[in-house]
Amino acid sequence: MAGGLWLHRHVWLGHPMAHLVSSDRHLLIAYGLSVGLNPERLQFKPLRDPSDGQRRAAWHWELVGAWLPPAE
Repeated sequence: MAGGLWLHRHVWLGHPMAHLVSSDRHLLIAYGLSVGLNPERLQFKPLRDPSDGQRRAAWHWELVGAWLPPAE
């Protein structure tokens, strides 16, 4: 929640997917544009900051299929 980018992997209805997330919208959009993500598909969702339990503004892209980076 300090403004970096993070990838949250999970499974939805049996399909692997991930959220590319940041509390810094401008940084997230700049990175997304550099890898071909459409800013119109960016979603807003406040997230709970683990450091103090308060909800903070955050944005994410849902990555599935070809957009999902390979797991390491």
